[in-house]
Amino acid sequence: MNDREQRGLTIAALSKITRKGNAWLVPSQSAGAKKYTVVPDVAMPHCTCPDHETRGAKCKHIYAVEFFQLREEQPDGTIVETRQVVLTETKKTYRQNWPAYNAAQVNEKSEFQSLLADLCRTIPDLPHVKGRKPIPLSDAIFAVVFKIYSTFSGRRFISDLRDANEKGHISKVPHFNSIFNYLENPALTPILQKLIAVTSLPMQSIETDFACDSTGFTSSRFHRWFDHKYGAMRQEHDWVKLHICCGVKTNIVTAAEIHQRNSNDSPILPSLLSETAKSFDVQEMSADKQYASESNFQAIADHGAKAFIPFRVGTTGSSGGLFAKAFHYFQFNREDFMNHYHKRSNVESTVMMIKTKFGDAVRCKTDTAMKNEVFCKVICHNICCLISAIYELGLEPVFGCTKTNEVAQYQGTN
Repeated sequence: MNDREQRGLTIAALSKITRKGNAWLVPSQSAGAKKYTVVPDVAMPHCTCPDHETRGAKCKHIYAVEFFQLREEQPDGTIVETRQVVLTETKKTYRQNWPAYNAAQVNEKSEFQSLLADLCRTIPDLPHVKGRKPIPLSDAIFAVVFKIYSTFSGRRFISDLRDANEKGHISKVPHFNSIFNYLENPALTPILQKLIAVTSLPMQSIETDFACDSTGFTSSRFHRWFDHKYGAMRQEHDWVKLHICCGVKTNIVTAAEIHQRNSNDSPILPSLLSETAKSFDVQEMSADKQYASESNFQAIADHGAKAFIPFRVGTTGSSGGLFAKAFHYFQFNREDFMNHYHKRSNVESTVMMIKTKFGDAVRCKTDTAMKNEVFCKVICHNICCLISAIYELGLEPVFGCTKTNEVAQYQGTN
């Protein structure tokens, strides 16, 4: 008896399964009052749960209906009611290296400042033209990224910045208002985006399989409008939509982009993949159903990688080409596909790591500042991943030079 059969047996024994015509309503184990519809067809049973729609094989709800039917109808006409079921389930566990984890957490703040300072030293300063000499660009970027890492307000963060100055990480402590001015500068956006790729470079020898997804960060701004149909004012939070590509082993983010909040995810994959492929040997790319398109399969194949993207219900391979080839592999090699596709869950873990540690909302109020704040969160996350790798994998991060055209376009403010 496999895991899904055991869970189905538990549902059949402890949950209320009701019949509705030719179908059965099976309660969800994790979603409270939610129920899935199971049609127990002999040839091809069907369930409305995501697991069955993705795998195309029997899920725990289908097994639950089968066990329930066996419980109701016995060959001799009797009905057997099961009141309690005791199951022994063996799960694969991954042992945590607690000494290394504890060391990484205890020393994270000091290690973070050292790595961030090394990263910022690779950024060349701007030539001074006239007027009061501005703060060095490396100090400005150090200040804004360290500010986001601290999760403090600008005023309370200054004490941490003074400590960094005493340690020699920055040459001058800026005013807290200057930090906000840096975040407002649109020329800082491409520099921060480039630094995300730079902070992922130490993982080149580790990561070969990647996954992509998008997520949103809420803001304090609201969109308000008058709903003429119901004669009432409506409002919703504004938010920033982040698209990322990350490694599935270390959760390092290799590429990140921010577009319009209602932009589609699928067209963003090729550019994320191209940015990742500049520094990494991409062998696998995983994504969810909304990324299933001919252009995405072609882009992944052009980089010599394999795509593991599921298809929506009702999709056919009639279009031909790589799309049809991927669809037929998905249909007829489902178990092997799922073994690779499950790596995609790591991008969900990456998103949760960023939001849990650095917040799921942005404090800034302008479009430019909100973008820069989100990119700073990703840089902070990457540096924290490097710190974990230092203690757990013996990694020694070394940042290269990041002299880019974007730096020359930066207009610093003091």
